[in-house]
Amino acid sequence: MAKADAWGAPDETAFGRRRQARGAGLSGNARLIAEPAYRRLLAAEPLLRRSIPTLIVIFLIVVAGARFLSMMALRDDVERNAKAILALSAGELVNSLMAGATTDVPFAAASHDLLERTSQQGTLSRSHVIALTDGNFRVVAVSPQSTGWQGQSLDAIISGGQPLFMFGDRAGVMDIRIGGQDWLAAVSLADDKRAAAAAMVPKEAVFADWRKTVSLNVALFVMTAGILIIILYAYFSQAARAQAADGIYLEAHERIDLALVRGKCGLWDWDMVRGKMYWSGSMYQLLGYEACEAMLSFGEVARIIHPEDGDLFELANQVVAREVDHIDRVFRMRHADGRWVWMRARAQVVDPEAPEIQMTGIAVDITEQRHLALRSEAADQRLRAAIENITESFVLWDASDRLVMCNSKYQHDNGLSDRDVLPGTARQDLEERMVAFVSERRLASANGPRAGASYERQLADGRWLQVNELTTRDGGLVSVGSDITQIKQHQDKLMESERRLMATIHDLSLARRSEEERSGELVELNRKYMKETERAEAANRAKSEFLANMSHELRTPLNAVIGFSELMEGRLFGPLGSPRYEEYARDINSSGKYLLGVINDILDMSKIEAGQFSMDREEIDLCPLIRETVRVVSLQAAQKSITVETQIAEQMTLFADRRAIKQIVINLLSNAVKFTGQGGRITVRARNASGALTLSIEDNGCGIPKHALGKLGRPFEQVQNQFSKNHEGSGLGLAISRSLAELHGGALKIRSTEGVGTIVSVRIPVRRIERLAKAA
Repeated sequence: MAKADAWGAPDETAFGRRRQARGAGLSGNARLIAEPAYRRLLAAEPLLRRSIPTLIVIFLIVVAGARFLSMMALRDDVERNAKAILALSAGELVNSLMAGATTDVPFAAASHDLLERTSQQGTLSRSHVIALTDGNFRVVAVSPQSTGWQGQSLDAIISGGQPLFMFGDRAGVMDIRIGGQDWLAAVSLADDKRAAAAAMVPKEAVFADWRKTVSLNVALFVMTAGILIIILYAYFSQAARAQAADGIYLEAHERIDLALVRGKCGLWDWDMVRGKMYWSGSMYQLLGYEACEAMLSFGEVARIIHPEDGDLFELANQVVAREVDHIDRVFRMRHADGRWVWMRARAQVVDPEAPEIQMTGIAVDITEQRHLALRSEAADQRLRAAIENITESFVLWDASDRLVMCNSKYQHDNGLSDRDVLPGTARQDLEERMVAFVSERRLASANGPRAGASYERQLADGRWLQVNELTTRDGGLVSVGSDITQIKQHQDKLMESERRLMATIHDLSLARRSEEERSGELVELNRKYMKETERAEAANRAKSEFLANMSHELRTPLNAVIGFSELMEGRLFGPLGSPRYEEYARDINSSGKYLLGVINDILDMSKIEAGQFSMDREEIDLCPLIRETVRVVSLQAAQKSITVETQIAEQMTLFADRRAIKQIVINLLSNAVKFTGQGGRITVRARNASGALTLSIEDNGCGIPKHALGKLGRPFEQVQNQFSKNHEGSGLGLAISRSLAELHGGALKIRSTEGVGTIVSVRIPVRRIERLAKAA
């Protein structure tokens, strides 16, 4: 805190009032750099420049007026003095003349003597005319005599002077005309009016000196005005040049500011004694603050520098102590939006010998360079880590054959220590420190010499390396060595195997002849096998055809047996006579029906296998069909108190063979009723999913063991367990259902858990059905 006070730190809000942030971006029309004082002066200069000529003219008018009034006052003084002298001279002459009248001197002689004495006194100039007249105003004496007035009447010589002759002194000094010129005249009359004295002077003589003074003043005024005009001209010329220079300066200043802004630079000047710092507009823009003309205090700048990047007070103390005369530092400064900006400041003391230290420098925004350097450093570290972790040896040489970098694998393969592989080591020196190779062979490159060189080297420890050398773009060389020890070992084994293979080929050539003899025997055996296969297939077809043809011969007697047994059981022609005969009739009827069902299944299966089962496809309403089949088996289900549920949509159609679909459902329902215990439940579901109809029949019967699921669906296969030992059948129900489903392009699947129940699903694809419908 003491340092902050010493360097003139302001209050906490001073810098905050100045640095109003402009956000992440600044308006394109806004000027961050405040107008400096000299620009305001330049803005005010046209008004001052326009007012200077007016001020000069006013000054000349004032001077001319003052001189004019002075000259007029001087003229009045000259005229007043001249009149006073004339009045005094005329009065004094009369008084002197009256005083001399008491003597015996003649009047004419006394007048001449008086005029001579008066002229010698020096009061009057040579231009003055003094005349003494008698009572009739006839000139008795005149001075100078060159006027030729002596003996003439004075009132005849003077025009406009009648009041002078009448009133004398009371008329005062009057303007008269003599010989066409203006004169001033004063006449003094004696008390007895026997004599008079007149004093006259031409106005031209009176004002001669005044006119000279006026001429001199006019000349001086003209000279002054000329000099001022010249000065004004010079001023305007200089002002025009200064304005042009100002324009050039402003343009250069704006270009410098633009260059600084584009270059992300800022200028600053540090007055070390006063603790004040000047920032250029670009410096404010770099940090996002609003520019101001006032200089910043030391504390304001120190407050936005990151505390971990150095102490500005300590640096200032070093500069003041003359320990350093320049600065080159990298530090962070807080941006107006709160983020930190990396800056590099470079400055120099302007005059190290001056008593007051002044530093001037430049600050550059190096945030992008800093981040790029960090990313480059991270990438370089990742690259070095990757090179270090590869299994191959790696070394990079520059264009001067000096070491750039290598990995530890390269050091290990060549027996080099960490001190040997310092960056910048010459390749020749490094190769002298390497462990010598046992052997080295250059390999031919299929891509020519531009593809680089390849070598096979055997190390001292017996390992083999394949080294590939490639030239980099900057003329350097990169070398990668791969361990091919196992490959070389495999090559040796391969050569040994090749030798063994040649021997084996010789043995095989000997055995080939015997194999050819055996091949002849196998051909003969194959011919006999094919003949037997054809005979077996013919027998199978004959069996199927026989069973198919025996349908009528087998069913007709069984129908008769069943029909007659039913007549006997129903006592259509009277009683049988013995209860045992009735039991026999029931057994005959049940056995005949069972035998007929078995024969029907066998014949149906035979027809399917023989390809004689015809399909008559039509549009089937599935819901009524299934309900009909449920009614068929409902009697059997009712005998065991089995509940049969159907979950089928009312509108569900299927294009298939009605008899085949009905037989599939009857077979599956019959099996479900057969293997479901007393009071069980059977559920029938049908749904369309994924372009196919899926019909599933689920029961909670005895179930099927897992090991027996693979046998189900095969002809004449039955699964026996503790729940199904008492059930008889041909075992063809599931096989016929699966075959009929496959004829429709579908499939039958069985899922069962022993003791829990069984789910049989029949899937018939809709697309297949549609194709069949179109074909039909």
